[in-house]
Amino acid sequence: MTDYLTQLDAWKAHRLERLKAADGWLNVIGRYWLENGTVTVGSASDNDLVLSAGPAHVGTVTQDDEGVTFTPADGGAPVRLKLDKHHPPRFHSGSLLLEVTTLNGEHALRVRDTESKAPAEFPGIPYFPADPKWRVVADWELLDKPITMTVDTVLGIPTEVTVTHKAVFQHDGQTYELIATHGSAASPQFVIKDPTSRTDTYPASRFLFGEDVTDKTIVLDFNKAINPPCAFTEHAVCPLPPPENVLPFAITAGEKRVANGH
Repeated sequence: MTDYLTQLDAWKAHRLERLKAADGWLNVIGRYWLENGTVTVGSASDNDLVLSAGPAHVGTVTQDDEGVTFTPADGGAPVRLKLDKHHPPRFHSGSLLLEVTTLNGEHALRVRDTESKAPAEFPGIPYFPADPKWRVVADWELLDKPITMTVDTVLGIPTEVTVTHKAVFQHDGQTYELIATHGSAASPQFVIKDPTSRTDTYPASRFLFGEDVTDKTIVLDFNKAINPPCAFTEHAVCPLPPPENVLPFAITAGEKRVANGH
């Protein structure tokens, strides 16, 4: 148990480190949908997209039917961005880290201020007391055939996902199932909700990533149930849990609501 708790503490430290990183969720200052055409970007008021920080004139972002191009205001060569919804292309301007995200085939410019004071001022994440009993080895069952389903988001933007597996586990003598709607084969992502959302955890959902995946089993460590990005910034689009992942019992494990959350 001591080894497990030590490993869990290290995981929590890494989680906080990633959250506070230059590409974490605490320093996002804006997210702007793009349409075909060219927009100017910068902190000066004469830009089409006026930012709260960074250079007065960052440059222009041009979207056409083939993709997105960034042209720096300093006279640098235009950069054609290779769009990838799983790995959004990034570019820098002064203290800004900018990237183009993709959702349902629509693109948006997300902007982070790497000099933001928000990460240093962040008070941290409260947790339920760690308890090894919440680390569950579940059956990892392949569905007879993949299911395409619609998952809503906090912004009311529905997205289509493909579900191939379900995790089947026991709690207090009852059998429950969770479906993985996001993530990867090695790290399936479950968007979950339980009665603690009324008082202790983020109201919309929490995320849980499966571990130690085999063709038969998957570890569900609810001590690692985390707040979604939208708990830290209004500029995130987070999926909501499908009905199958709304559990009837309280998961008194993992992250609680953060102070001054969104």
